[in-house]
Amino acid sequence: MFYKKTNIVDINHNIESPFKLKVSFNKLLSHYESLAKDGEEFIAKKAKRILKVANKYPELRDGFSDSSILETREKEISIILQDSFNPILTNNEIKTASVPFHNLIFNSSNRFKNIINAAGDDFELSIKNMPEDDTYIIACTIILKFCYGYDLDFKRPFYYEIPDKNGIMRYYKILYNADFTEIVPSENARKITNKDYDELLDNFENIEIWKEKFPPGSYIFKGFVISNIFDVTDDQSISNIKSSLIGEDKRKDANFMEDFHEIFRSLLNIKELKVGFAIFNKEENNFERVYGEGVQSFLLDKLDVKHCSDALCKGSYAKLLQKKSFYAISNVDKMYELSKGKAPQIAALKSQGIKSAIFAPIADDNELLGVLEIVSDKPKVLNSINANKLIDVMPNILSAVQRSRKEEENLIEAIIQQECTSIHPSVYWKFEREAKNFIKEQLKGNKVAFNKIGFDNIYPLYGQIDIKGSSEARNWATKQDLTIQLEMVKAILKKAILNEALPIYEQFIYQINSYLEGLESHFQVDSEQQISEFFKQDIDPLLIHLDESEALKPDIESYFESIDEKVNVLYNHRKNYDDTITLINKEMSSLLDRKQDEAQLMYPHYFERFKTDGVEHNMYIGESITKVDSFNPVYLYNLRLWQLQVMCEMENAYYLMRSDFPISLDVASMILVFNQPLSISFRMDEKQFDVDGTYNARYEIVKKRVDKAYIKGTNERVTQKGKITVVYSQKQDEIEYLRYIKFLQSKHYLDTDVEIVELQDLQAVTGLKALRVSVLYHKNQLDKEFYTYDDLIKEIKV
Repeated sequence: MFYKKTNIVDINHNIESPFKLKVSFNKLLSHYESLAKDGEEFIAKKAKRILKVANKYPELRDGFSDSSILETREKEISIILQDSFNPILTNNEIKTASVPFHNLIFNSSNRFKNIINAAGDDFELSIKNMPEDDTYIIACTIILKFCYGYDLDFKRPFYYEIPDKNGIMRYYKILYNADFTEIVPSENARKITNKDYDELLDNFENIEIWKEKFPPGSYIFKGFVISNIFDVTDDQSISNIKSSLIGEDKRKDANFMEDFHEIFRSLLNIKELKVGFAIFNKEENNFERVYGEGVQSFLLDKLDVKHCSDALCKGSYAKLLQKKSFYAISNVDKMYELSKGKAPQIAALKSQGIKSAIFAPIADDNELLGVLEIVSDKPKVLNSINANKLIDVMPNILSAVQRSRKEEENLIEAIIQQECTSIHPSVYWKFEREAKNFIKEQLKGNKVAFNKIGFDNIYPLYGQIDIKGSSEARNWATKQDLTIQLEMVKAILKKAILNEALPIYEQFIYQINSYLEGLESHFQVDSEQQISEFFKQDIDPLLIHLDESEALKPDIESYFESIDEKVNVLYNHRKNYDDTITLINKEMSSLLDRKQDEAQLMYPHYFERFKTDGVEHNMYIGESITKVDSFNPVYLYNLRLWQLQVMCEMENAYYLMRSDFPISLDVASMILVFNQPLSISFRMDEKQFDVDGTYNARYEIVKKRVDKAYIKGTNERVTQKGKITVVYSQKQDEIEYLRYIKFLQSKHYLDTDVEIVELQDLQAVTGLKALRVSVLYHKNQLDKEFYTYDDLIKEIKV
């Protein structure tokens, strides 16, 4: 009779509940009394027989909490419950008799017993979705309904999760029949008023209030409940699939796929089962791997991408991609023999030790999005028949894949925006606000345009670390490469004349000599293009022709081996130059970005940088950017000092790493000071901020021209290697920056050779001045000595 016996005699022992539990069959026996009086003769006789048995033992009607009585009166209880537990249905029905909120089951059907026995000796039965903390309160809500008529709808489906003999989890739904229960207040029960009820309605989670209204053991529960239990594994598996797919960032969860395997094992009742996915790329007609923790693809095996025609045979291709129907292989080994190993999907499965498989298209009416792969290392357990169990699952998987694809598109868009058209975090709030307004007006049906994004009364800061003589360095590298390439061709043509004295060879040599002379004496902007065209149009076809000559073949092969495949020219010196520029920009940008993260913590401001022949940066600071009323000029002064200090640090960092670059180049640093606040707005066409107004535009003009400016009355550029140049126009700027320079001199960032110079007038810009001061350098990061630029170069060369 018993599912589980216990050494505890009193069933109320160690249980905190408003109920004092008593097992009683009073209400059931009362029902038999009615049948004995008014029922049909056969039924009445049976009822009287049951009553005769029960009347010998008053405790069966009065109720008891001593669990030993369940064993002592096992035979009598079985007779009383005979109609409720029909012996004809005992192997089909899953049914138990028990008391609520207790694991004591004192009668059950054979099928229930078999289910529990299959789960193993160490299995502990418990209601899966009944939190222990809620049982007290749930009991109180039952009292409210039974004793006071307050019908609180707290009905929830309760479940058991019980593994079968193969370890596959099965799900069982519990429906309670409480027809044979009585609840009566004890002497210490408090009477519940409407005021109490109203208070309880808003305090479900406050257990102390419930205990105050319903003290432990204050109500007598007499009777028992019958649990009618149903196997709902299929429905619950589908629900679990849906729940699993709803959550975000599942692909990052290491347990997600293992949980997913378990759900499908329950659905298909197969222990040896795994699940995989492949995404379909319509544009490329490829299957692609889904990246995530534990996500596999059995079609792709170890590959990341595979063309569909290489992954599937014609028949499976048509079934999955065209008909969008399930494709099942019940016996992989047999199919491998029949196809002679030529069917790619069969070959892929066999190489992975898979014996049976189902491929289910994840598709809507118009488009295939991917393939769900279910595989097993057991033959025939997966087949075209149980594949139909997936029909109810696929809509949920389709919805999840569609959502995932949309999220991926949004993520790609966000990455493109971040990496290519970045909106700085300091101003993102305003774009977000305008976007919300845009959506709101659109939903109202209004015709809308994205409002102008602008910031008024902000202070600009500009700086650059520029590669000195970059144009000259590139021209030199270009001349070297072109000269070497021309000389190689010239040497080949001279050998060709010895074999075949054609005048055209002499003409080509003459043209090559003209190009060489031009490179030496007057290299021009279009010289590189002209010579490249000469190689492409005249020389390359000729050398391909001459390659047939055994005497010339080694030289021609050596020539083509020296040509870069990407640019189709000799690319040695220019590559060194380009690599150096790239490395300089990368290292300087990286350093500036790291320093910027620190600066943003001091006070938020707009920041952007650009890579040219060096690195430029813009910063804007002011009240309208920060969104809150917190700006003070001290934050502007702090940012200016920070900028000057960081420029010194970038200079030092550059010269420490210069020896690692392919070629040695110098840099010069400059800061432009503009002491008047201005306005900026975001230009939608160019996807960047620009200054507003004619007066403010002067700032942009100065930025573009000032680094090429000369000191008044000289041919000397204002920016020089080894020096920081601060360009300004107002006396107060000069005083301010002299303070900063003096401070940085005390910290050994700058030397004492401060110059104040006037600049030659620029087009539409006059009256500019500059402070120039030498940077102090270190030979390495641990070096405590300080060097000027000239001293540093001497030290490095030594």
